[in-house]
Formats: sequence, C-alpha cells, structure tokens
Amino acid sequence: MELTQQQEVDRRRTFAIISHPDAGKTTITEQLLLFGGAIRNAGTVKGKKTGNFAKSDWMDIEKQRGISVTSSVMQFDFEDKRVNILDTPGHEDFSEDTYRTLMAVDSAVMVIDSAKGIEAQTKKLFQVCRMRGIPIFTFINKLDRDGREPLELLEELEEVLEIDSYPMNWPIGMGKGFEGLYDMYHNRVEIYRPDRYDGERLIPLTEDRQLSREHDISKLSIFDQVQDEVELLLEAGNEFSEEKIAKGELTPVFFGSALTNFGVETFLETFLQFAPKPEAHKKVDEERVDPYSDDFSGFIFKIQANMNPAHRDRIAFVRICSGSFTKGMDVTLSRTDKKIKLNNSTQFMADSRETVEKAVAGDIIGLYDTGNYQIGDTIYTGKDKIEYEELPHFTPELFMKVTAKNVMKQKSFYKGLNQLVQEGAIQLYKTYLTEDFIVGAVGQLQFEVFKHRMLNEYNTEIIMETMGSKIARWIDPEQLDEKMSSSRNILAKDRFDQPLFLFENQFAMRWFADKYPEVELKALL
Repeated sequence: MELTQQQEVDRRRTFAIISHPDAGKTTITEQLLLFGGAIRNAGTVKGKKTGNFAKSDWMDIEKQRGISVTSSVMQFDFEDKRVNILDTPGHEDFSEDTYRTLMAVDSAVMVIDSAKGIEAQTKKLFQVCRMRGIPIFTFINKLDRDGREPLELLEELEEVLEIDSYPMNWPIGMGKGFEGLYDMYHNRVEIYRPDRYDGERLIPLTEDRQLSREHDISKLSIFDQVQDEVELLLEAGNEFSEEKIAKGELTPVFFGSALTNFGVETFLETFLQFAPKPEAHKKVDEERVDPYSDDFSGFIFKIQANMNPAHRDRIAFVRICSGSFTKGMDVTLSRTDKKIKLNNSTQFMADSRETVEKAVAGDIIGLYDTGNYQIGDTIYTGKDKIEYEELPHFTPELFMKVTAKNVMKQKSFYKGLNQLVQEGAIQLYKTYLTEDFIVGAVGQLQFEVFKHRMLNEYNTEIIMETMGSKIARWIDPEQLDEKMSSSRNILAKDRFDQPLFLFENQFAMRWFADKYPEVELKALL
C-alpha cells in the first residue's frame, strides 16, 4: 500500500554526525550503513594499505590524508524508517561547511573518544546544535581500548557542554577487560564476545535488575562494581525525559565500539525511536513552513563541484522543507524570482548516485547546477514566495595572494577559482585598485585542499603567497576614501564588489578607528 505524503515525512530521520577528528565518526557512519544494507562491508578511513576506503570519504585528498573534508550525504532504510545521514568534516579547518550542514538536519549524533573526552572541535559544533535547539545524542566510542572512567566522562559532558545526560547503557569493563554493556534502557546485558561464554549475545534482566539466568559474566568482580554504579546513576542521576531530549536539553548517552561494531545496532534502534521527524522550518520573516504543506520548498546548504571528475559536474545539495519533489517539476528561485525546471536530480551514497524520481520533506537531494544556485538559496512552488533564514557566514582569518603559475592557463584558473568560491570551499577577494586575487579561509587546511583541487580538477598549478592572519572588516562604499589604505590595512573588495579592509592586527584596527571615528567597521555584511 502506498504511503501518504504525511506518512512518508513522518518516517524520515535526518541527522548529522559530529565529532573531533579521530573520534571514530566515519567508522560509525560505515556501521550504520551496514545495518541499513546500504553497503556490504564496512570500509575504514585509514584504508590506505587495503584500498578499502570509507564510503563517505570520496575525495582524493581524503583518501590520501585519512580525514573527511567534505560533508557526504547517505540514505538508507532501517526497519520502517528512511534515514538520511550527513557525515560532516571533523577537522576544525572545515567548520564553515560543517556549520552550514548542521542547519539542514533535525538532530545530531555526537561521537566522543572514551580516552580523550570532549575536545575543542566537538565543543564548537555542539554549540551550533544548541543554538538551533536540536536534539543531541551521544555515542562514547572506542571502549575496546583503555579510556577514562565512564562517570568522569558523563561529568565532563555536563560541565563542559552544559547539558544534562542520561546513560542508556553502561560499560562492563574497558580495553582488554571490556566484557559488554549493561543496558538499562532495554533491561538486558549485551555480551561483547559471546563466543567466550555460551554464545548468547543478549541476556534479559529481571525487574530488580538481576540477570534472568545464571551466567559466567556475573562472576566477574567488575560486574558487581557495574551494578553498584548503575544503582547510583538510577537513584542520583538525571531522569529520562523525552521532552528534554526533544528540546536539546538532555542527551541520551550510549557506549560502544564502532570499530568492532559493538553497541552500534542497539544505538541505531534506540536513536531512531527518539530522533525527531522533520519539523517546520523558519523563514526570514520568522514564520515557519509546515513540512506537510502541499507546496514544495527547500534551501541549498552546500554546493560541491566535481563529485564525478569525468563529468566535471556541480551539485547543489537541497534540504527539502515542505511538500514533495518530483523529477521535472518547475520551481522558483527566491533570490532571482527565476523559474527553473528540475530535470536532473540525484540521491547519494557518497560517491555513487542514482536519479531520484520523488522525495519529501526531510530528504536531501542533489540538483545538477550550471551556475544558477548559491549557498543559502531557497527554491519553492506555489503563489506565496518563500525565503528561508540565512545560513551562518564566517569571516576568514587567514589570507593568501593567489596567481596561476602558467599564464596560458588563465581560463581554467578563473573557472576553478570561481567554481570553488561558489561552492564555499574558499572565500575570494581582490585588492581594490590592482585587482590581485586574495583567497581567505578559516583554517590552513582549506588552502591545501584548494591548491590540490585546482591542480587535479582544473589542471591549473597555482602560486600562493602567504599574507598571514588578518582581521577583515567591511565598510559602506559611501564612507570609502582610497587614501585610508596603508600597508597595515589593505583595501580590498569581496566577490560582490563590497569594500573591506584587511587589518594587520587589533592595534592597526584600533588606530584606524581612532583616526576615522565616523567610519563604521563591520565584521560581516
């Protein structure tokens, strides 16, 4: 029986996985895809020797360096749910792409390394989720290695991130002494290596939380300690509250090991039970758009060029917020009021794609882009104009002058530069009078990826000359006098021809503000 639009929307679960680099985020993504039947065997990011790379890492430089530098989108069915996972780059230099991705999801899964606890990047990403008030679920990973005490990890979670936590399960040992999970939520014990016992993986608990039958695991001294800790948590810990989870005020905590695929399936089943379905999205005028609305609408949160180098294509990633998408439909681009026919659309499994005929609110689709779209654009059908709220922008802190090494390659240099700028991979400026190109980034790795992609995708070698860190501040064109420029505050213009100064440091900026008190300096336009 065919489902109604509302039933289709209600079974969507769209979430991002966030973490610090090396916490095991891509490995857990692989295992989730495995359970969804989307892949047959899990790859690993560090797959250089075997060539068995993780599904969500498709870009060459990711395979070479073993990190995720772009946000991949993957979709699969599990039980009665349609799951959309957005795997975000964990590396701090790619925060812009990650932050924008977090605007396109309904919940987030935070992966934490049990030995390292909460690291700087995790905290940054978490704050964006808090800002949006989206539910956050925590997976504490790498229990098969020695790590910190579980109680200490929960304490850090609450103190550093200022969120209440509720452990759904509790580790029985750690590292070489890891024996399994005491699952309070499902009232059972999950055995890590059943073959070392009687082969049974799940042992139910009685109402008073004792093993329902005799088992060798209960003879371990660690098991008594775990039972004492669980009693303490249930008596003195936070209460479980679906309402607080939905508001992003309480995070359910799961323990496990993604590498050995232990605790991941239990996590997935439980997460899908409490993760929210697609909800109403906010427009510029603060009104919200109902996901069940008949009219289609969505916003572009990412543009990616050359996902298939053979075809030199550009894909605009769209989060559908309302209505249904059907192949060949006409939409209006809100920024230009231009009508566009959506003939070429795709859904993703990292590097493999298939044409999508139909999609609903909550889904992420890719549209082939010939230069029509910009990040943050809204597309919609119907008479009433829809424009979704702006995506966050970030002011670059590092700048480099960039030129083509071979002057004969200027055409491909300009093409690559413009496409990667539209994609949001790098930000572009020009010196005000001489129009020399300057690229800006939030972190150093963005420059490396930019250089690599210019060479490999646009066959253009570039020369990059460091300008170091600068403070970028925009000014109103009518307040501009070119004589204000000096070696300590370089006058430039952004890609929309808006003037700005690149100040050497805070002192240079204060000196300028004292000299020209009437000029308003803005961190962002």
